[in-house]
Amino acid sequence: MIQYALRCDQGHDFDSWFQSAAAFDALKDAGHMSCAICGSDAVDKAVMSPRVSVPTRSQDTPALREAETEGEKAIAALRRHVEENSDYVGGRFAEEARSMYLGQSPERSIYGEANASEAKRLIEDGIPVAPLPFLPNRKAN
Repeated sequence: MIQYALRCDQGHDFDSWFQSAAAFDALKDAGHMSCAICGSDAVDKAVMSPRVSVPTRSQDTPALREAETEGEKAIAALRRHVEENSDYVGGRFAEEARSMYLGQSPERSIYGEANASEAKRLIEDGIPVAPLPFLPNRKAN
């Protein structure tokens, strides 16, 4: 996992976790990136200082990173909660969220993917959605 500091064209700064640098590029190229604050789809990496870890050279040297950070633990706990208590709907997220909002299908907790314009339309229509700080582990059923 890699954490990037991000900034939208409106000047909002936020950060998000990605499976890899290539995953960030793929999501951006596919139009799946949007500002966590305003929904703008013009998001780029912001300047940030890198985290550098030094490998342990001997058994006498204590490991520099034995446990997850509090942020990593919180994201892992959120992922477990979402996956255990929600239905993964994949790329049908916008369609499913709108259907529930309009009363055309039963309400339930869902998660999946939506591109920036789909997410923006949902928010503009008053449909409550929020970005998650992780990528799903599975495919829609």
